[in-house]
Amino acid sequence: MALALEQVGVAFGGFRALTEVSLSVAPGQVVGLIGPNGAGKTTCVNVLTGFQRPTAGRVSLDGRDVSALPAHRLRRAGVARTFQAGRLFGGLDVLDNLACTGVGLGQRRSEAEHQASDLLGWMGISSLESRGAAGLPYTDERRVAIARALMGRPQYLLLDEPAAGMSEHEAADLAALIRRIAGELGTGCLLIEHNVGLVLSVCADVVVLDGGKVIERGGRQAILASRAVREAYLGANAEAA
Repeated sequence: MALALEQVGVAFGGFRALTEVSLSVAPGQVVGLIGPNGAGKTTCVNVLTGFQRPTAGRVSLDGRDVSALPAHRLRRAGVARTFQAGRLFGGLDVLDNLACTGVGLGQRRSEAEHQASDLLGWMGISSLESRGAAGLPYTDERRVAIARALMGRPQYLLLDEPAAGMSEHEAADLAALIRRIAGELGTGCLLIEHNVGLVLSVCADVVVLDGGKVIERGGRQAILASRAVREAYLGANAEAA
């Protein structure tokens, strides 16, 4: 049981965005994906969620090849994501943002509204239900985007830079939420982040990309001890982190 990239390559003309990238996320597991700008992190997310087809290798979902499935079919199959920009429906309130997603997944309107309200309560943001999405503070917008992605109880959730713009305290709250999503809901999470401290605090396994290739993988100590990672991303003083 896993969502996985298996030796995946992606080429745009003569440019190779990914080369033989393999990674996997199991239900209830939190895996980190880090790397410098242009390393190929978002391309990985796009391939895993059906927004980009691989030109080599395959995407598998619980052992089934889903490389050719479009994004909406993968979402219905239990693979959800957030985006670097919140992409909320600005003309709707928060509850309707979630309920709209539920209806799109095949739920009845009443069922979708009930699940949306429960999710907002579970996340501790029920007070936002009737707020217009367009007027939300940045951090609340990120929280609502995660709640919307959890509609339909996906088995896998890919979080694309959810902590961008957050303070240290807000990032700590986000880390606690991600742990709850994995631990209480049993959802496998792939966390794509520039906040390395957040990733290392919440992920038992981390994959590091540089130039579209995996240059390291492992736990906190393996990542911090890797010379290749320090040179590519963390900097020369990573040992002090």
